[in-house]
Amino acid sequence: MKLVHHGAHEGVTGSCHQLFWEKDQSLLVDCGIFQGDDARANPNPEINFSIRGIVGMLLTHVHVDHVGRLPYLIAAGFDQPIYCSFPTAKLLPLVMEDSLKIGFTRSRNLIKRFQSKIGQLLRPLPYRVWQEIPGGVKIRLLPAGHVLGSTMFEVELPDGKRVVFSGDLGSGNDPLLRAPATLERADLLVMESTYGDRLHPTTEDRQKTLEDLLRKTLEDKHVTIIPAFSLGRTQSLLYEMNGIFERIQATESRSLMKQVDVIVDSPLASRFTSIYKSLQEYWGIEAQKLLTTDDQPLVFENLTTVGNHREHRDIVNYLSDRQLPAIVIAGSGMCTGGRVVNYLKQFIGNPKTDIVFVGYQAGGTPGNNIRRGSDWVRLDGRRYDVHAKVHQIHGYSAHADQAGLIRFVQSISEPPQQIRLVHGDYQPKQILAEQLTERGYNII
Repeated sequence: MKLVHHGAHEGVTGSCHQLFWEKDQSLLVDCGIFQGDDARANPNPEINFSIRGIVGMLLTHVHVDHVGRLPYLIAAGFDQPIYCSFPTAKLLPLVMEDSLKIGFTRSRNLIKRFQSKIGQLLRPLPYRVWQEIPGGVKIRLLPAGHVLGSTMFEVELPDGKRVVFSGDLGSGNDPLLRAPATLERADLLVMESTYGDRLHPTTEDRQKTLEDLLRKTLEDKHVTIIPAFSLGRTQSLLYEMNGIFERIQATESRSLMKQVDVIVDSPLASRFTSIYKSLQEYWGIEAQKLLTTDDQPLVFENLTTVGNHREHRDIVNYLSDRQLPAIVIAGSGMCTGGRVVNYLKQFIGNPKTDIVFVGYQAGGTPGNNIRRGSDWVRLDGRRYDVHAKVHQIHGYSAHADQAGLIRFVQSISEPPQQIRLVHGDYQPKQILAEQLTERGYNII
């Protein structure tokens, strides 16, 4: 057995791992794009390893740092089955369409041909059922709790050894998602370490912080900008905002809904939200219970979704001219492009503006520079001074924190014989390795 990393071993992005059990037989786990500093260190996204002997791919979830190099993999001749969950199979075409337009081609014919090819290769599987695949290998999918459809893969090799790929592990406190599953055993556990050096606030703390920011937006009568990933974070924010609005209505006999607009300016996020609604059977327990009394927990009265680019420009200009209180959720989550950039250009210089980060910001991205407190940031090649107030709510992270990662390992019925940490910068990975080593685990 041999494990080779083609990304996300020395950093967070570009996840791509290859598991060999014979010299000429292997499985590929994810094939993601590099971002931020990782992209500068790996500027060529083309596949630089042999695909000969790969009998299939295990796709953990649809974030671009796990699927963004799929077009290059297909272009290199890959034509083996791609195993994933059913929600991932439904979400992947939207992610690929957007990714192709940004970094590969805007030709509709080429995009359709690629999506048709992907559709032929996808093999969606149910959770918790062992499946035999080529090469004498068995696989089983388990919920990972990161985004809808995110999956851990158990791989049982012909010699009986079991390798587990955690994918990205969720925090377990997102009501829209099922908590990460508990493993039986792992001879080798390949586990992410994104937040291996920190602890997240509690759910109550994050909700209070979000409510405080909603109220502050009202007081300042200005704009709060939330750069958010179209998949996962946006839907979680809508769910919790809906709950905040309803709680204020019930406890204070007044409504914030008519006083502040919530604007989702991302066509991709709107399409993802629609798919989320169609996959309610995969939601978490809390959200399932809410569905008995509220059949639209991701929709509320003061929610506006922005469609085409002209509407987007009109909204930016309207908010700038009228100085009305508004919460804007827009992509991209790391401010590397997308519609959030135009909001930042317009409002980042105003001290009444609030910018709220709710997700990971890779080193070298504009989002990371703003979050770290830089006095200025470069957007679309131009320098902008930062006078807006900057906030970070770690409680909305889609990744488990240090305590969550350690709990996950300790919950395994038979302690893993070896653990390989991936998907983490140097410091978080080293600190988590030290914590696990102190508890008697073998980190390789």
